[in-house]
Amino acid sequence: MKRQYIGYALAVIIIALLPAMGAYPIFVMNVMCYALFACAFNLLIGYTGLLSFGHAAFLGGAAYATGLSLATWGWPTAGGLLFGTAVAAIMGLIMGVLAIRRSGIYFAMITLAMAQMVFFFFLQAHFTGGEDGLQGIPRGHLFGLDLSNDLNLYYVVLAIFVLGYALIWRTVNSPFGQVLKAIRENEPRAISLGYNVDNFKLLAFVLSATLAGLAGATKSLVFVSATLSDATWQMSGLVILMTLIGGLGTLTGPVVGAFIVVLLENKVGELGRFLAQATGMPGFRVLGESVTIVIGLIFIVCVMAFRRGIIGEILYRFRPKKANATL
Repeated sequence: MKRQYIGYALAVIIIALLPAMGAYPIFVMNVMCYALFACAFNLLIGYTGLLSFGHAAFLGGAAYATGLSLATWGWPTAGGLLFGTAVAAIMGLIMGVLAIRRSGIYFAMITLAMAQMVFFFFLQAHFTGGEDGLQGIPRGHLFGLDLSNDLNLYYVVLAIFVLGYALIWRTVNSPFGQVLKAIRENEPRAISLGYNVDNFKLLAFVLSATLAGLAGATKSLVFVSATLSDATWQMSGLVILMTLIGGLGTLTGPVVGAFIVVLLENKVGELGRFLAQATGMPGFRVLGESVTIVIGLIFIVCVMAFRRGIIGEILYRFRPKKANATL
């Protein structure tokens, strides 16, 4: 456990120093937002065994709520972030109450259907800006910091990510988290032990939605916009991809998966241009227009070579099995 704390501390220090090492702050903040989103989703599927196809609704809903409160109502930044997160929590409660009565593919389809209803509401509502989205969301100030400065915003986003990750870590390693794992492994046995399984599922769903909303609210500040792309079913599929690539049921896996997916989305075009210049084959230039295909190929490779995900496979091969659940 002590090594784990030291590892987390070193990781936070390295991330904090990335801008000084030449990393582009917006890129790293984007990774952290998606990493928190993936960790929130992993809390539901990896530790509770519930597959949701509608988590993009919470990401997009919080982004729109935050943007509306900051750009239209003139709220302070802290109030906008809290409002966006609260909206996601309420959406999670409503969706969870309707969905947890079913399991398996039926649960997944209900979440997908309700997320699509949310998407079409955002598409047609006048306050969302339709296909253009909400633009020019003011970053404002937080704790005396001017968030229009990318570096100041960077450390605020880092703090939000660390707090969100710590909450997930504490949840997973608490008695509540142990009950969630019991539900995932053998729900009938958990019921026989006297646990109200539906209540535990609902609480896990709402907590996952809340943290996903926190990621969406933070992302709206990073890009000073909220768009429909955050609420599409493709985004729900992307977070599943991040979690599976990194490692289902591991805490660090979704972070690694989010980094890989965001890196591919942003850098595969540059890689294509480099390969075209190095090999003299202009066909590599189309990689920038084929990001989805490249990500799909990476997913296929990971499924075939790392069936437990990258982090899951590393833990399985090099760590004692009893320690796997805590990392």
